Amino acid sequence: MKTAVVVCPGRGTYNKTELGWLGRHFTDRALLADFDARRRAAGRVSLSDLDGAATYSISTHTRGDNASSLIYAATLGDFTAIGDDLHVVAVTGNSMGWYSTLACGGALSPTGGFEVVDTMGALMQERLIGGQIVYPHVGDDWRPDPARKAGLLALVAEIGARPGHTLSLSIDLGGMLVLAGDAAGLAAFEASVPPIDGRFPMRLANHAAFHSALQAPVAEEGRRRLPPSLFAQPRLPMIDGRGHVWWPGACDLEALWRYTLDHQVVETYDFTRAIAVAAREFAPDVFVVTGPGTTLGGAVAQSLIAADWCGLADKAAFQARQTREPILLSMGIPEQRALATAGRTA
Repeated sequence: MKTAVVVCPGRGTYNKTELGWLGRHFTDRALLADFDARRRAAGRVSLSDLDGAATYSISTHTRGDNASSLIYAATLGDFTAIGDDLHVVAVTGNSMGWYSTLACGGALSPTGGFEVVDTMGALMQERLIGGQIVYPHVGDDWRPDPARKAGLLALVAEIGARPGHTLSLSIDLGGMLVLAGDAAGLAAFEASVPPIDGRFPMRLANHAAFHSALQAPVAEEGRRRLPPSLFAQPRLPMIDGRGHVWWPGACDLEALWRYTLDHQVVETYDFTRAIAVAAREFAPDVFVVTGPGTTLGGAVAQSLIAADWCGLADKAAFQARQTREPILLSMGIPEQRALATAGRTA
């Protein structure tokens, strides 16, 4: 039996090709009906209706109050589908994936996790404070370039210090920097860096300035609506956006609640460090990235390369390892999903 660390994706992973994901993969119909009822009671479109729509709509499906809950349900469904051939030793996630991590790890019940995700997604959409930009700091070979990364972060700090500008690092995402800021800060960064591949710098549609001080009002309202009593001791170790491990039986639940609805909302989320800690602390045979989508796999691989895990120096080395003996299983790729769900008995 192989050991596995499970990685839960964040926003931006339920796209056009993921439409119908819950219909294809979410087998607990009673739980999905419960999620739908909660959504309807709150005056929101049900997940079944969103997932079963005839066409994908950027304006509808990427909204925070829709995307977050769709992604949470997809993640939870995939987590329960992981086969008995894998022994899950820890769980982590990217950004909103921390909420999914809490549910997969057992610190929140499935419905408690949904309450957190649905509430925070709605608050983000209602306020929609600031925005996000993505920009790479590694080349096509994924080889780490610390000087380039440091230079970009220095530029971010300089822009953020200008009067009337707000800009900061939102997520350290493998080979990418996700930046959060106000309109002036984001525009200044876009004007200061060269375009790459006709894609970057990339504005993220319907994304607020996650993981930045701009979200303080959202964090405060989240703490008001979501009590510490939702949280329990986890069943699995959980690695947060600082690289801190929350161990079963040893969690200060008040601190876990406070981290989730304060620090995690208003401070940088270091996904790169979370993956490095997962690799070094738990030394798993594989990393399993749940759905929806496949976009987080590259960031996991880049984070392992940055950590010099198993001698992975660049993209070519990672691909060679994947061909020889996969270290990363993305449940959004059918062939890899089959490996992740092998041995499923219930």
